Amino acid sequence: MITAIVDHTVHSWRLKARELLRRGIPPEKIDWCAENGEKSLLPAEEMSSVSPSREIKVPADFLPLATSVCAHTDPRRWAILYRLLYRLTHGGEKHLLKMPSDPDTRQCQMWAKAVGRDIHKMHAFVRFRLIHVDESTGKEEFIAWFEPTYRIVRLGTPFFVKRFANMDWSILTPDECAHWNGKHLTFLPGANRHQVPDSDAHDDLWRTYYRSIFNPARLKVKAMQSEIPQKYWKNLPEASIISELIAGSKNRVDEMLETPERPVKPMPNNAYLRSLHTKEKSPETP
Repeated sequence: MITAIVDHTVHSWRLKARELLRRGIPPEKIDWCAENGEKSLLPAEEMSSVSPSREIKVPADFLPLATSVCAHTDPRRWAILYRLLYRLTHGGEKHLLKMPSDPDTRQCQMWAKAVGRDIHKMHAFVRFRLIHVDESTGKEEFIAWFEPTYRIVRLGTPFFVKRFANMDWSILTPDECAHWNGKHLTFLPGANRHQVPDSDAHDDLWRTYYRSIFNPARLKVKAMQSEIPQKYWKNLPEASIISELIAGSKNRVDEMLETPERPVKPMPNNAYLRSLHTKEKSPETP
C-alpha cells in the first residue's frame, strides 16, 4: 500500500496523481491522505496492475472537472478522482466522462456542481467593508468575510480581480484568505471573523438598494431562503431588513392594488416621433 499525501489544492493532487499514474499504480494500492490527516475512506477494489506508460493522454474536460472536485471537502474525492483518471488512461475507457450513468463520473460531476453553486454564492454574497484610506493617494482598502461550504477561494477570487481591479481588497475565510493589491493576487492561511469590522458606511447603501429592488408582489419566502440560505445572513448588511420587508409585504401589495393607474401621457409633439408612429401603423407594402 502506497500512502499519497496531498494538500487541499488541485496542483498538489495533480503532481501526486501524475507520478502514480506513470508508475502504473492501480487505485486499490493507494491510501490517499491530506496533510491534516484526512483519509480517503474509499473501499479497495480489485484492479489489475499495469506497467508504466510512456505517454499519458487525458481528455481535455478532465482537468476542469478535477479542479472543481479537489475544491470539495468529501474525504473520498482524492481516491475517486484518481480512479476515474486511471480508468480513462490505463483502463481504456476514453469516453468515461460522457457516461453520466457511471458511478465515478456521476459522483465527480455532483461534487463539481456543488462547488459551482458555492462559487456562485461567494460572488453574490461577499460584502466588502472599508478599513483604510491612504491620505496621500486617496486609495481605499477593503476587506470582506465569507464562510464558503467548500474550499473555493482560489476558484472564486478571479471574479473579484476582474471586477475590482483598481482597489486593494482582502477576502477572509476560515480555510484560506485572498489578498489583491492592484497587481498581484496572493493566498494566505485562514483567518477568523473578528478580523473584519461588523459594519461601515456602505452598509446603509446596501440596505437602500435592497429596499428598492424588493418586490412584495413576487415574494416567495421559501424560494428566497433557498437562494439566500440563513447561514449567509449574519454577514449581509441587507439581511437586517429582510424580516421587516417580509412582514410588511402584504400591506405594500394592498397599497399597490389600491393605487389608481397613472393616466397615459400624450405623445410628444415631435415630427420625428410622429413619422415613426405613422410608419408603424401603415400597412406593409409588398
